[in-house]
Amino acid sequence: MSPTIASILITNLATGTIITMSSFHWLLAWMGLELNTLAILPIISKSHHPRATEASTKYFLTQAAASALVLFSSVVNAQTTGQWNILQLDSPMAQTLLTVALAMKLGLAPTHFWLPEVMQGSSFMTGLIIITWQKLAPMTLLLLTWNQSSMITITTMGSLSVVIGGLGGLNQTQLRKVVAFSSIAHLGWMATIVTKSNKLALLNLIMYILISTPMMLSLIFSSTKTTQDLTTTWTTSPMLTPLTMMTLLSLGGLPPLSGFMPKWLTLEELLAQNMTPLATMLAVSTLLSLFFYLRLSYSLSMTVSPSSTKTSSKWRLKPNTPTLLLSTTLPPSTMTLPLTQLMKP
Repeated sequence: MSPTIASILITNLATGTIITMSSFHWLLAWMGLELNTLAILPIISKSHHPRATEASTKYFLTQAAASALVLFSSVVNAQTTGQWNILQLDSPMAQTLLTVALAMKLGLAPTHFWLPEVMQGSSFMTGLIIITWQKLAPMTLLLLTWNQSSMITITTMGSLSVVIGGLGGLNQTQLRKVVAFSSIAHLGWMATIVTKSNKLALLNLIMYILISTPMMLSLIFSSTKTTQDLTTTWTTSPMLTPLTMMTLLSLGGLPPLSGFMPKWLTLEELLAQNMTPLATMLAVSTLLSLFFYLRLSYSLSMTVSPSSTKTSSKWRLKPNTPTLLLSTTLPPSTMTLPLTQLMKP
């Protein structure tokens, strides 16, 4: 892909998200979502591999259906209330339809089926865009309508996403699918708390992006795609290995790393609102996610590849790891837990 076409696509990608985030009219929000979807499709299929083509097709069909549901819910709301303002979603049917549509766009269970397959067919850099930037527009709409959304529907989808995200990542050896199920689980935490405290949902999203970005960059720079590839990372960049391990454990929510902070505050808020069974279920379900993060960390730091040729010759390759860049992304992704008291909503 030429730099000119790539810059045009990335500009359209950013423009679509900004249009959705800054709009108060349903048609403008829908237009931004469509522009965002159409811009990411060539980026997913740029490798001309059959898996990439399949991934872009699945992404297009799912996102088009979700956008159609968004438009349909806005039409139902306009027919009922006579206005197109996002902040005045008064029709119960429109609220439920919008919740399902945004859940499909985000990848919440049970509409999560497309995310692992799309991630597996995409490159790591494209996957990074899908799990971070592509979540901003639908999460903005969810935060704008948090007090008008169907609370039972979104809480059920959120808690189900945490369970499915933990169970789905247990038997995976492909790192892109592990990251996809991790994204489903983290989005479940955001969806569960969004109707109780939108500030905590925003904090969850920010911390997820801050932790996922250096983790994905570490996998990109070390050229690791499977669990076995993690065992040879130390031969190319010994400094990258502990940084990646700490980021993985932080993403799993292990104290005293940064990933524990949003989970801690979320559980505290749920307990304050007398939702002890829901908080208990989320806390137990996140142990599933923590298990496969510990498994990846074990393979990364304490396991040597059984292939002696691969291990002994990989260090001869010229390393291209920007250690300074990864060192600057480490503090926000692993060391912000002491700031918890300042970030309480």
